[in-house]
Amino acid sequence: MKNPINTTNPNHLLYETQILHISVLGGIRLEGLDRLRVTLKINNPETPLIAVRHNLDLYNDTQVEKLIRKTAVKLEIGHSVIEACINELIEELEKYRLEQLENQHTEKEIKPLSEEEKSEALKLLTTDNLLTETNDLIGQSGMIGEEVNRLIMYLIFTSRKRNQPLHVVSLGSSGTGKTHLQESIGNLIPDEEKIEITTLSENAFYYFGQQELKNKLILIEDLDGVLQALYPLRELQSKKKISKTIAFKNTKGETKSVHITVEGPVCVAGCTTQESIYEDNANRSFLLYLDETPQQDEKIMDYQRKLSAGKIDITGKQNAIRVLRNSQRLLENIKVVNPYAEYLQLPKEILKPRRTNAHYLQFIEVVTYYSQYQRERKVDESTGEEYIETTVEDIKSANQLLKEVLIRKSDLLTGNSRNQLEKFKSTLENLGELFTNGKLRYSLKVTKTTAQRYLNQWQEIGLIKKMQNKETQTYYYQLIDENEYQNLENKINEILEKALIEIKSINQQPSTDNQTGTDRNITISVSDKTNAGKEKEEPKQRNIKKDNRTKKTETEK
Repeated sequence: MKNPINTTNPNHLLYETQILHISVLGGIRLEGLDRLRVTLKINNPETPLIAVRHNLDLYNDTQVEKLIRKTAVKLEIGHSVIEACINELIEELEKYRLEQLENQHTEKEIKPLSEEEKSEALKLLTTDNLLTETNDLIGQSGMIGEEVNRLIMYLIFTSRKRNQPLHVVSLGSSGTGKTHLQESIGNLIPDEEKIEITTLSENAFYYFGQQELKNKLILIEDLDGVLQALYPLRELQSKKKISKTIAFKNTKGETKSVHITVEGPVCVAGCTTQESIYEDNANRSFLLYLDETPQQDEKIMDYQRKLSAGKIDITGKQNAIRVLRNSQRLLENIKVVNPYAEYLQLPKEILKPRRTNAHYLQFIEVVTYYSQYQRERKVDESTGEEYIETTVEDIKSANQLLKEVLIRKSDLLTGNSRNQLEKFKSTLENLGELFTNGKLRYSLKVTKTTAQRYLNQWQEIGLIKKMQNKETQTYYYQLIDENEYQNLENKINEILEKALIEIKSINQQPSTDNQTGTDRNITISVSDKTNAGKEKEEPKQRNIKKDNRTKKTETEK
């Protein structure tokens, strides 16, 4: 039997019989199976100009009965005929809604990988220089520059599968590529494991299915578009679930309460040009400041020219995206244990040290988690749970990637204000040079009020001092310490390196560390693969010979 509902246009469903034509304007909502709110237009095909328009919940008997009486009077059709049509309409709408929900679920099922795709993804996940190879593929996928930021973001997105996911906020001026960075890295995550949002209302998160957000990546294009939803978003990040009690009317018209719960955990990513507004959310996230240097501008413009000239390898780009997506599908949610965690320290200058320390340790675990196919799987005898252990190399890689993030966390200036100060320093000939608001405006190409805001911020934390020429009534400024940021960077590097030295000193198997690459630094830029094999094998052979000589000497003694 042909379905009496025409669903060609999901926003204008048509139910037609010989006696009645009913249009469901705006379609139906798929969520909330306890209600069926619709806007109907009912007319007799013989008198199409006379119609009944009504908004109601078809699961509310009182409202349905009122609609039937109103339609019977206006269209002069029998009460029982209209009631039968409405009942059949409800049945068909329920079937249609369930079909749509089933299709929606089918679309988001995990994609089965062919043997060739598995082999290709495993080849990446088992390569020795995993982070370097991954970063190279990210570059081939179309993300130009931002070598450190893009790898950090990719690893944070990878954490969505874990019980303690990380979160990230990209900050930068308008037009610097925040959204492009997030979209490019988000494109490397399987579609069934992410949700992209442009804007949403305050209560939107509460109407997802209970398990619909679990271990998903939520990509928010602009945090300015979700201001009202920031509170439930924070709860999802911290408590890993949100709940709400709402009132509704049942089929008898009685008011009842229902408790809604949406479970996490989730990995949240967003972009913004503002920093101070999102302090509470920013504390829960890694803050990535975009590269706004002329060198990055030139990289992007050069890529745009090549793309326009048809000189970009599109096939290679698609292959890189496919390999990275499939490698994400092969990752399992396995426990990570960091045996060196007790020896890791953060600088005392770090702001919000408790959360920053937790993020730092979790990021190291994510680096280990991403390398799970290169780690020996062990079993906890007390619980029987499988786990893998963090290596010294994982800590070194994490330290190198997070160096700039930790420096920013220790800086009293906001990211944009710091960028402008460092940019202005390069224009000064010497530390003692006096400058005015006008010189600052000219150097940074900003307005007078913006320049004054920067000056006030720098003066407030003691980076510059203000002087006045009483004769000309002109204010001058002078830098107090030109190298304060470099000194902070050196101090953080020293503390991180000190922790690594301590770990190496207590490590009982130094030869094993040497063979696994403890002393090898991660290369963020594109690596030279020509001599990679030789460079990696020769040190290993030298270490083995050295160990043999040591053992021989000890035996002789």
